[in-house]
Amino acid sequence: MDINPPFAPTNDNTTKTRWPKILIAGAGVGGLTLGAILQKSDIPYEIFERAPEIKPLGSGLILTANVAPLFKQLGIYDELVALGKPNNEFQVFNEQRQLQYTMEFRDQTEQFGAQSHYYSRPAFYDFLFRQVPKERVHLGKKIISTQQDKDGVLIKCSDGTEYKGDILVGSDGAYSAVRQSLYKELKEANKLPDTDELPLPFSTVRVGGLTRPLDITEFPDLAKETCQFIQIVGDGKPYSWVTQTTIQGRVSFGVVRYLDEELSKDNNTFLNEEWGPEAAEAMCDEVRDFPVVSGGDRVLTVGDLIDLTPKEYISKVMLEEKVFQTWFGGRTVLLGDACHKFSPAGGAGASNAIHDAIVLANYIHALPNNGTAEDIEKSFQAYQDERMPWVLEASGNSKFFKTMTTRTITGALLRAFTRNMPQWLQRKNAIRGTINRPQLYWLPQIEDTGSVKAAPQPNVRQKRLDLIAGWTSNSRRYGCSTSAPTDPEHSAAVREQQQWPHPHQQQRESEAGDCLTVKVGALAVDVADEIDAA
Repeated sequence: MDINPPFAPTNDNTTKTRWPKILIAGAGVGGLTLGAILQKSDIPYEIFERAPEIKPLGSGLILTANVAPLFKQLGIYDELVALGKPNNEFQVFNEQRQLQYTMEFRDQTEQFGAQSHYYSRPAFYDFLFRQVPKERVHLGKKIISTQQDKDGVLIKCSDGTEYKGDILVGSDGAYSAVRQSLYKELKEANKLPDTDELPLPFSTVRVGGLTRPLDITEFPDLAKETCQFIQIVGDGKPYSWVTQTTIQGRVSFGVVRYLDEELSKDNNTFLNEEWGPEAAEAMCDEVRDFPVVSGGDRVLTVGDLIDLTPKEYISKVMLEEKVFQTWFGGRTVLLGDACHKFSPAGGAGASNAIHDAIVLANYIHALPNNGTAEDIEKSFQAYQDERMPWVLEASGNSKFFKTMTTRTITGALLRAFTRNMPQWLQRKNAIRGTINRPQLYWLPQIEDTGSVKAAPQPNVRQKRLDLIAGWTSNSRRYGCSTSAPTDPEHSAAVREQQQWPHPHQQQRESEAGDCLTVKVGALAVDVADEIDAA
C-alpha cells in the first residue's frame, strides 16, 4: 500500500482553486529544497536570499538513505549521487595516526534501499540551485521586518522593496530574521514560551575548509572509491578534527574547539552566524600542527590542508544548539536551522532541513481550496506535530556524537562503549537514524525496497479532508481526545504521532538500557584507558 495515496483536489463548477503564494526567506538547503519541491506543483513561490551572491561556505555534508525517496520522486536522484562519494564507515584515530576503532554502515542499500553519500558543499548547493529557475531566487534581499494578518503576509527588505504573499517560510538560518519578527509579535501577545526567548547556547567553535582538487600523490586516500571519513581526538587538548574525501578530488576538513562555560560567555561578542573567511585566520594558526591521516607515507597536518585550500573556502563559526518550541504563528512558519539547530557532529542538519521541506510542502499542498488563515495555521500545527519527535531524536544523537569527541570523562566513556559496540547494536543505531524516509504524498510513491521498512507517514490525504471538515489538529495534539474519522489507516497514523514520548524515542530508551549490559568487562578496561588519556 502506498504511504500516502496520491490525492488530486476536486473542484465544483463554481469554485476556482487558488493556491497560496509562498514567500521563502533563505536560499540554504531547506529553502532551496522547498523551492525544488514546489516547482513540481502548481503552487507559486519566490525565494529571498540576503546575500548579494551565493557563496556555499562550509566544507561538506552527508546525506543518507532517509532523503533518497524525495530525490527519486523529483527525478534527480541519479544526478545527485553522481556528485557524492559512498560512505560506509567512520574511523577514529589518535594523534599518532593509529586507528582506534571503526563504526561501519554497510549493507545500507539492502537495509534501506539507498546508500549514504558525502558531498562537498559547493557541489551540493550548485545541484540544488539547478532545480529552481533563476527568476525565482532574489539575491541581496535582507528582510528587515514582516507583517501578517488574516488576509496575507508582507516582507520588507533593506533595499526598500516589499513583497506580499499568503505564507512566509523562515528558512533563513539559526539567527533567522523571520523568527525574530514572529517571536516579537508572539511575545507582545503573550504567546511565546520563556525558553524560546533565551539566546542560542554554544559550547564549540569550528574552523573548516575544502581544498582545491588534489592529486592522489598529495592525498592517497582520494584514490579509494568510498569516502574516507576520519576523526582524530586531541591528546590532552580541547580539540577534535575530521577529514573527508570527495569525488571531486577535494578534501573536506574541520577542526572543533570545545569551550568551557566561562570562555563561551567571554566570546559572546564574537558570535557570528555567518560562515566567512575573515574570522578563520587566527584559529587556523592555532591548529596548523595537528596531524591528519592521508592514506600514504607522507606526513600531513591540518596546516598542509589549509595551505591547499583557497582562502574563500575557509571559514569559522560558532556551533549553536537549540530546538525551539514555537515553529509557527499565523501565516508564518519556520524550517531547518531557524527552528532547530544541531551540532554538526551527528551530520543531521541537512537531512532534517530536507525532511522539514517535505512535510511542510505536504501540508501546504493539502490545504483546502482557497484556504483561510485558520486552515493555514492548522496545517502548520500538523507539520510541527509530525516533525518534532524526529527532530528531538536527531538532536539527541547529535549531542551524543559531539560529547563522544570531547576530552571529558563522559566522552571517554562513550568512546570506550562505541569501540566495544556489537554489530547488532550498530545496526539498531543505523535503523533509528534512517527509518524516517518521508515522501511527497501527491507525487508517485517510490517503492520501499529495503529490508527495513520506512516508518509510516500520517495520511495527508485524510488530513486534507479533516481540514475541509473543520476537524482541528490542535484538538488532537499529543493525544487529546476528540471525535475522529473512522478511516483505520488514518487513525493508526494519528495514534502513533500522538504518543509521547514517540514510539521510536521509547525504543531508543529501551535500547540504551540494553547497551549498558554489553561487554562490561572489556568496557571497563577501555574506560580506564580513555580516562587516563583524558
